[in-house]
Amino acid sequence: MIEYPGKYWKDYELIDSGAGQKLERFGEYVLARPEPKALWDRSLPDSEWNRRAHTVFVPGAGFGKAGKEDSGTWKQLKRMNEQWHVAYTSPQGLSMKLRLGMTSFKHVGVFPEQAPNWEYIYARTRELAGGGGKPKVLNLFAYTGAASLAARAAGADVTHLDSVRQVVTWARGNMEASGLDGIRWVVEDAMKFARREARRGNMYDGIILDPPAYGHGPDGEKWKLDECLFELLRTVDMILRPGRSFAVLNLYSNGYSALLGETLAREAFKGGRIKTESGELALVDSFGKALPLSIVVRIERQS
Repeated sequence: MIEYPGKYWKDYELIDSGAGQKLERFGEYVLARPEPKALWDRSLPDSEWNRRAHTVFVPGAGFGKAGKEDSGTWKQLKRMNEQWHVAYTSPQGLSMKLRLGMTSFKHVGVFPEQAPNWEYIYARTRELAGGGGKPKVLNLFAYTGAASLAARAAGADVTHLDSVRQVVTWARGNMEASGLDGIRWVVEDAMKFARREARRGNMYDGIILDPPAYGHGPDGEKWKLDECLFELLRTVDMILRPGRSFAVLNLYSNGYSALLGETLAREAFKGGRIKTESGELALVDSFGKALPLSIVVRIERQS
């Protein structure tokens, strides 16, 4: 399974990729930033990249070192706002407004390749809400909240968790810009929160996980994907409701494959009848070069 954002998303475009870089348009602005997986040559000449780009990410001295892999600064080539919004509206009915901004870690507040996951979360949540209920959805490592907004727009009671208070505030702004409300915000370590929910017997109809390779909780808790992921998945299995429910696992770690992710999920999720699918989320530039960016595993618990 390989999935790409729909062509209906007019506020995003991968213009070109290559030489360890990608040239992207977010709304009215064009950005050039590093992309280690773009191992091929660029299709456009460097002069055209410089002509089109409003800003270019320049890696800092710590670039490539553990904990500082993406650190650097932005070099502005044309006038542009430091913050701006892009709209996402799909034929399936999902509509969101996301605020973007240039961070010191090359990120801008949205991962465009995640659009198929937003659509999956929206569709599955709508199905669960179809009987008039209000599904409970937990989003762990939730960043600026596009997946949380997808679940909320579909009628879910959403808990959004991230260990960084600033990005939780960013996500709240995205909720308000999208005309939504009622999301529960939690600044917490994901493992600690999941364990506590399991002890309390709290259950969720949908759980979304997008864990980093390395990270820290708000109280200094250390997260290392290889060491913690399986234990986290087993804990999530305890709080994913028996019967009809779903989980989405997204992995960016270069050492992981879709098959590895699916095996982890099958071994961790033991309760009830489980259906899994796995694959890659990717972008394709305007010259047809496909850029795979993450592994996705989707787990559905059957009634």
